Amino acid sequence: MGRWRAVFAAALAVGLAFPLPAAAKDVVVFAAASLKNALDDAIAAYEHEGGGRVVASYAASSALARQIESGANADIFISADLDWMNDVENHNLIAKSTRKNFLGNAIVLIAPTAAHAAKVDIKPGFDLRGLLQDGRLAMADPSAVPAGKYGKAALEKLGVWDRVKDRIASAENVRGALLFVDRGETPYGIVYATDAAADKRVAIVGTFPGDSHPPIIYPIALTAASTTGEAKKFLAFLESPAARSAFEKQGFIVLP
Repeated sequence: MGRWRAVFAAALAVGLAFPLPAAAKDVVVFAAASLKNALDDAIAAYEHEGGGRVVASYAASSALARQIESGANADIFISADLDWMNDVENHNLIAKSTRKNFLGNAIVLIAPTAAHAAKVDIKPGFDLRGLLQDGRLAMADPSAVPAGKYGKAALEKLGVWDRVKDRIASAENVRGALLFVDRGETPYGIVYATDAAADKRVAIVGTFPGDSHPPIIYPIALTAASTTGEAKKFLAFLESPAARSAFEKQGFIVLP
């Protein structure tokens, strides 16, 4: 029981509280952790306009994809990268005609606001290892989680990965990496710009050049197992002006 209490507490700490159990008629959305604030607002707007109940489950895209591939019940999948959507599609588990590139984002270097860290000129060969000193760099798992993969790709392109790869504080998802910096447990971290903007206890000290990593694209699709018409209605709503404002408010780029 102690282990499960710890898991539950950790989920609450990063704002990924377990959703209420979904009824058979509810729309179940599996969404990347970085979408929580924006998608929660979009869901509230949908239900306020008379839409049906939507239940969202947030985690790393890698974890969600594996759950879908293991038979988990979901109507809509929103991944934080193309790779994990491709993986689910390759298992014939999405309705391919509904797949779209939905949102864009950026990755940034953050530090605790209380540290009053100086701005960092992120460029080839910048001294990230020197900035860390005896501390670690918070990142979502760079081997699997999209935010971590984007971050690792950028550091490799800039020629600094080899100097910091043994100083990584790896988190299960990007909100976990944000929490490391929020609590002052690490002096720096790499997260999405939208996550940094949602937390006043962290400050953006640098933005990674867009050409230093693959484009950050969030694809969306109905799952092949979805049979509810309400899921199609909610998918259409996510492309409406009401939903668009919820995502743009959090700093996402709504793709055409």
